[in-house]
Amino acid sequence: MITCFIRYQIDPTKRADFVQYARNWGEAIPRCGADLIGYFAPHEGSSTLAYGVYSVENLAAYEAYRVRLAADPLGQENYDFAQREKFLIREDRTFLKIASLPHGQRKAS
Repeated sequence: MITCFIRYQIDPTKRADFVQYARNWGEAIPRCGADLIGYFAPHEGSSTLAYGVYSVENLAAYEAYRVRLAADPLGQENYDFAQREKFLIREDRTFLKIASLPHGQRKAS
C-alpha cells in the first residue's frame, strides 16, 4: 500500500472554494478506487496550506485510479472548477509507504 500526500498552496481568500473542492473529491475519490483518508483545509496557523491524503495498492493501481477519476463526471467537474476559480496556487504530490506500525499497535513480545 502506498499513500499519496497532496500539499496544496491555496489562495487564502478562496478557502470556501477549496472546501467545496475537497468535499467533491470526498465523493469521487472513493468511487474511483482509492482509499480516501481525508482532505484538510486551513484552520489555524498558515492560511495557505491544505492537504489531501489517500492510499492505493501500488503505482499501477494509482494509474488505473487516475484514468477512472479523469472519466468520472464529478471528477471532471472538479478539475474544471479548480481551473475556473483559480484557488489552487500550487499542488505537490508525494507517495510514501508506512515504515512503522500503525498508531496504537504494538509489536507482540
